[in-house]
Amino acid sequence: MRSALNALLERHPTFGHHLDTDPLFRRATIAVLGASRDLARLLAQQPRAIDVLTRLDEPWGPGVTTAPEASNRATTVPEIEAAARLHYLHIAGRDLVGLADLEMTIADLTDRAAHVFQAACDHVGAENLTVIGMGKAGGQELNYSSDVDVMFVGDGPREDMVRQAQQVVDIAGRCFRVDTNLRPEGRDGALVRSLDSFESYWDRWAEPWEFQALLKARPLAGDAELGARFLHTAQRWLWTRPFDADALRSLRLLKARAERAAVGDRAPGTDELKRSPGGIRDIEFTAQLLQLVHGHLDPHVRSPNTLTTLDELGRAGYVDPADAATLADAYRFLRTAEHRLQLVDGHQTHTVPRDHGERLALARTLGYLDTAEHDADVQFETDLRRGRNHVRTIHQRVYFRPLLEAFAGSTPRDARLSVDAASARLAAFGFTDANRTQTAVRELTKGLNRSSRMMQQLLPLLLDWLSEAPDPDLGLLMLRNLLGSTKRSHTLVDAFRDSPEAARQACTLLGTSRLLADIVVHNPDIVARLPHPDLLATRSGPDLIESAEAVMRWRTDTKEKRQALRRWKDRNLLGIASRDLFGFSNTAEVETDLSALAAASLDATLAMLAPSVRFAIVGLGHFGAGELSYSSDLDVLFVYEGDGSAATEEAARVATSLLRFLGGDTPIQRVWDLDLDLRPEGRRGALARRVEAYVQYWDNYAEPWERMAMTRARVVAGDVELGQQLLDAIAPQVWGRGLPDTDRRAILRSKARMESERIPAGEDPRFHLKLGRGSLSDIEFTVQLSQLRSGIRGNATVPAIDALVGAGEIHTDDARVLTEAFRFCERTRNRWFLVNSAPSDALPLQPEPATRLARSLHTSPTALREDYRRLTRRSRRVVERLFYGVPQT
Repeated sequence: MRSALNALLERHPTFGHHLDTDPLFRRATIAVLGASRDLARLLAQQPRAIDVLTRLDEPWGPGVTTAPEASNRATTVPEIEAAARLHYLHIAGRDLVGLADLEMTIADLTDRAAHVFQAACDHVGAENLTVIGMGKAGGQELNYSSDVDVMFVGDGPREDMVRQAQQVVDIAGRCFRVDTNLRPEGRDGALVRSLDSFESYWDRWAEPWEFQALLKARPLAGDAELGARFLHTAQRWLWTRPFDADALRSLRLLKARAERAAVGDRAPGTDELKRSPGGIRDIEFTAQLLQLVHGHLDPHVRSPNTLTTLDELGRAGYVDPADAATLADAYRFLRTAEHRLQLVDGHQTHTVPRDHGERLALARTLGYLDTAEHDADVQFETDLRRGRNHVRTIHQRVYFRPLLEAFAGSTPRDARLSVDAASARLAAFGFTDANRTQTAVRELTKGLNRSSRMMQQLLPLLLDWLSEAPDPDLGLLMLRNLLGSTKRSHTLVDAFRDSPEAARQACTLLGTSRLLADIVVHNPDIVARLPHPDLLATRSGPDLIESAEAVMRWRTDTKEKRQALRRWKDRNLLGIASRDLFGFSNTAEVETDLSALAAASLDATLAMLAPSVRFAIVGLGHFGAGELSYSSDLDVLFVYEGDGSAATEEAARVATSLLRFLGGDTPIQRVWDLDLDLRPEGRRGALARRVEAYVQYWDNYAEPWERMAMTRARVVAGDVELGQQLLDAIAPQVWGRGLPDTDRRAILRSKARMESERIPAGEDPRFHLKLGRGSLSDIEFTVQLSQLRSGIRGNATVPAIDALVGAGEIHTDDARVLTEAFRFCERTRNRWFLVNSAPSDALPLQPEPATRLARSLHTSPTALREDYRRLTRRSRRVVERLFYGVPQT
């Protein structure tokens, strides 16, 4: 600093006089030289900068300096640039000596940008062009080194408007960085649009984040009348368009991605003031999100300025006033620290330096002084850490805290949300039944016991997690059922407190599927196991069978045995579905686990029935292929060994008892739904046959479609040797005949009949996951037909495709198309069963269920339908060529 002072004394004759006679000038000079190398260079190079520091107590304007570039006559580009530099010094000087607080400083920086844009518009003669400030420019809260985000609206010939806007950008770009990427379509979009063009874009293409960006849209310069019309139109689009749960989800994902990017960009041990947890972005995002939720009903919270918004949110009770004040204080602290960092060299930085000397200098420019206990930088870091922890805590809970206060009555009456405001927020977070939600919240937090007090602390997070589930209303209802028992409530609340991840995953389950939620409600001990995928994994075959037999072994009553096996199945099903939902298992693993679960149930039931003859069960279809879905029936054949009427009667007893035991007397008692329609002679045929009877039928009567069904045959339970004996005996009829034309034509007829007759009423054939064109049945028929033709054996569809590729029967590209479509349809069909909690094989048509399904698959209804169209369209082309023999050009 001493050398800088000496240089100024040598270059500017009046500098020493001002230092001696003007205390404010002296303070400002020392503050500027100590805070900014960039401004020190300006003072040394620009004589008129000294004049600026002598008049810091005056507002910026022509009277501050006699320089022509500071007057309204600033028509040349160099004059505009020079005036902007001096204006920058005037703002920084007032800030550093305490003549301007943060609010005044960021407003002055924004005014400086507006002056530059207006001068640029005047310079190029842009009469029908308006500069729209976005981001911090629109919110009147620019940094010293902010990019200035702008859009342009014009009313005139497009070529003229674009030329003038580009000239304005070029001129302003000599004074600060200008960013036009927030315009529609970003850098690929038109630089200037008419008002009608903006409306058309908002109507058809705009993403939720673009409407969030409109919160800060404000005319900065140019045609004032056009700017006013733009603002009115933008506000109308912003506040009449519903802000729903999908928009909220989209913005949260965007915020999460920004946080992950910040972690990836930041060197270890560095502090980022803007994007790190508890930073400026957390405060801005919280304020803007609450604006989007409440602004539709309350115009008072629509300000583009963050501090103004926080004050109004607190005053209105949308956020606790103390939390609003904490966020505002933290915002001022973080923005001031950011300003001091940016002043040093004029660089756009938000990162606290790692170098000790630089950190110490930053702390001192912020007013921290060394003490006997701690250096200034230690005090600064302590305050920074404490402030960010407060911000992050508030950010994570603030969304729902006003709801708790309104519903549980824990705040004064004037701080509670109105019914309309509460309903609006609930709808934005996916809770559509306001009355039921309010009742559930009251019940969960009622009373004065330890559990209810703990729930009052936990519920904001639980509601937040429920809002991310496909069906938040269902999730909250099931949470209420889960915690309905006082005894159970204590245990579960403690589990939630000890393991937030268990609570989060429980909310996901409860808000995804009523079927799974009911299982959780009846088996609450499972909640603690949810974060541990190994504890949810399906056991190996023998262990699984033993556990199924064990739950029935000590019970004597048949109904009790069935109930025990049903509970056993449900607990294992929950484990399989949980691993599926949380991404620990892929679709193939889910299908394998479900098939193993079904096979163990059959084995355990056979052991209970204790047949006196050899008895085996052969699985067909998806069961035989090891590809069971959540909604699959168990397609089976029963085979026994024994001669005479006694053996026949015993086999019939076992078959009938097994069907009755697993099927139950009512749907609610059903453990598994067994389907024997693929047996010889279908429903008219005997339930169980000897091997010789099957062979006789196959030698004389079996249809070609029955050959195809047996390509998936596999022994699944009972006497494995006997079951394999059957498969070996009929193998020549299945695999040894090739594919005669008569068989091929018969299979084609069967397929056509199935397509025309089996799609239930109300299910859209255009989006049918099982019977639609290019979907599961198309792929399975194509693969099985190719297997019969080539003799390539294999049960599961995808491995069979791979085997056909290896044998040269299917081209690699065709195999990839079929596999991708098959996996998509299987995964979507499985997830739809869980979400719908009932069998259905077509993508839902109604918006609500379609949205729930899409959310569960982390996509949108439109994207899900487009993926279906794209994948099945490509698959159908392969099917037409390989199955139907249709030549393609």
